[in-house]
Amino acid sequence: MPFEPIAPRSVPEDVYEQIVDGVLSGDLPAGDTLPSERDLARMLGVSRPAVREALRRVAAAGLVSIRQGQGTRILDPAATGGLDLLPRLLVREGRLVPAVARSIVEARALVGPKVAELAAERADEHAVVRLRDCLAELTADLDPVQQQVVALEFWSRVIDAADSVAFRLMYNSLRAAYEPALPALAAVLEPEVRNVAGYRDVVDAIEHRRPGEAARAAQILLAPATATLLALCTALAEVEAAETAAAETDGVETDGAETERATSPAPPEG
Repeated sequence: MPFEPIAPRSVPEDVYEQIVDGVLSGDLPAGDTLPSERDLARMLGVSRPAVREALRRVAAAGLVSIRQGQGTRILDPAATGGLDLLPRLLVREGRLVPAVARSIVEARALVGPKVAELAAERADEHAVVRLRDCLAELTADLDPVQQQVVALEFWSRVIDAADSVAFRLMYNSLRAAYEPALPALAAVLEPEVRNVAGYRDVVDAIEHRRPGEAARAAQILLAPATATLLALCTALAEVEAAETAAAETDGVETDGAETERATSPAPPEG
């Protein structure tokens, strides 16, 4: 991976961003060792303390391992990274990554019913009131994107009612990955976010402490958009595979043409 000089502003942040991008893109492959702190500072045109601070952050993100005397080894993000990497993994080089998008949709479909079930077991009166307030907002005449924002807040309050730190942190990461795509997904998710009756079924089951009913209501609410989104992910993956195959074919043809020109006998001199 070619390192680029860093502008003098927010230097540790810029160093961190460049290394993380290299690891996630594969330009800095897992198992390789980064240049020394001194060499990185020289290549990037920054101070060693700036590099040191950035490397500590990259290590905290689970992307490198720093060991005294052994250098800084690059780790496999899939094996050691956390959910906070999802937004970065979802979009690479300005394009949606279908496999990552699919995993987020699958997580959404599984987490929703479970947190609704837990909320039905644990919600107090205040939590139910907050959910009812969200229901009222969902009935307002909002544009599709704003409707999705309210729906996200609804599920955030369901998780509050479920009283689960693990699900809260998971949801925060999923939401951070999902929110930038709200405008693009507005048409796909509009039937779901307009289904106020479906949201009401979830709240009624939570209020009456019926965990099984809450889980089923959440599953029914999420299922149609889940099917549509998964089909979209499959279609995007197929397009990506076709583009990759076409690019590889073009490369082979170009290499063949160049080889043919190189091995063809020179024309006789007139």
